[in-house]
Amino acid sequence: MSGGEVAGLLVAVFWAILVSFLAVALVRLAQALRAATELVTSVTERAVPLLGEASDTVRSAQAQLDRVETITTDVQEVAANASALSSTVATTFGGPLVKVAAFGYGVRRALRRRAPATPEAQAAPRARRLPGPRRRSTGKD
Repeated sequence: MSGGEVAGLLVAVFWAILVSFLAVALVRLAQALRAATELVTSVTERAVPLLGEASDTVRSAQAQLDRVETITTDVQEVAANASALSSTVATTFGGPLVKVAAFGYGVRRALRRRAPATPEAQAAPRARRLPGPRRRSTGKD
């Protein structure tokens, strides 16, 4: 064998090895692509029902929020009406009730002054004694 033949043989072996490595790499890549495709298919099959359930849940939550909003609006209206009613009642009855109470107090006081004095009432009123200032404890007692 001459040197050119050996060199040609080495190049042919090198190319055979290179093609073999490329073939193995392509086979592995094809297997990885098949596995990825199966994974995507599996995720899609599971995700679609989950998305449907999530959509139903969101719709239900929205309906509940609408109900809560309606209730909140009604409660605000009731509170405003109760406040208005309270101020109306206070304005309507408050002033006259104070006047009636003051009149009743005046009548009682007048009746007490006109009533004949009882022996206890004629006795000298007892002087009230106010409590003295409190003493601080010094801790020496």
